[in-house]
Amino acid sequence: MLGRFPQLVAERFQDDCAVATAIYKGSAKQFFVQLAEQLEIPTTAPRYDRNGEVTGEKSITVDQLKDEILGNVRDGTLLLLPEANRLTKGLRYWLEDLMATGRVQLCCFSSVNPGRDIFLDMLEVELELPSDAYIRLVMAAEAQRQGLTLTKNRLAELQPLAGRNPMLARKVVASERAGLNKQAKPEHTQYVVVMPIVIAALMAFGIVRFVGLGTGNQSLYIFGGTALVAGMTMKQVGQVRGARKRLGQ
Repeated sequence: MLGRFPQLVAERFQDDCAVATAIYKGSAKQFFVQLAEQLEIPTTAPRYDRNGEVTGEKSITVDQLKDEILGNVRDGTLLLLPEANRLTKGLRYWLEDLMATGRVQLCCFSSVNPGRDIFLDMLEVELELPSDAYIRLVMAAEAQRQGLTLTKNRLAELQPLAGRNPMLARKVVASERAGLNKQAKPEHTQYVVVMPIVIAALMAFGIVRFVGLGTGNQSLYIFGGTALVAGMTMKQVGQVRGARKRLGQ
């Protein structure tokens, strides 16, 4: 869904303002060339001979591309950056300067908010997970693209393998085409939130403690207090986790 969404945003605003979309794939120059070409900013400069005559054109450097975009970007330009979590520190600092011109609206798309520099100055909008019906539509479209016929029953059987992730949905279809889904396991995690049950149990132990305190039953008081403290300790220990990443990060 995230991969299609930037394209839909670009199509929505392309008639109202200048729109540019670029994905950083390891090459800063390629990134800036993509932006410059879409914004109709020159990416080459004349080549002169010893006599000062133009003999052709040459590509300008990355620093020159940065300056050209900063100096020639038009007012009201919309800049869309899919996979924004890939941006290097240098690119993010340059984007700060671009935003400071006041002529550019920046829209970043990412599976997770990095929570640093430019991302701290931007509003965060979290997309809702797509429905099961949408995932089946994605799988049906991908199956048609790959020349594979899937019945509604088969789509219903394959959909749990992808959960609500369109990228995994396309991968499941590719696996189905290769005949690899017979022993496939879900590639996502679905779980039930049991925290309300834990809190309710702790409250019950607290009630037992107060009952023991009110009735003067020392054994009940000690049991309720000990169980409450032990439960709170286990709750905190259960929250210890290692590094977690979302799909696509």
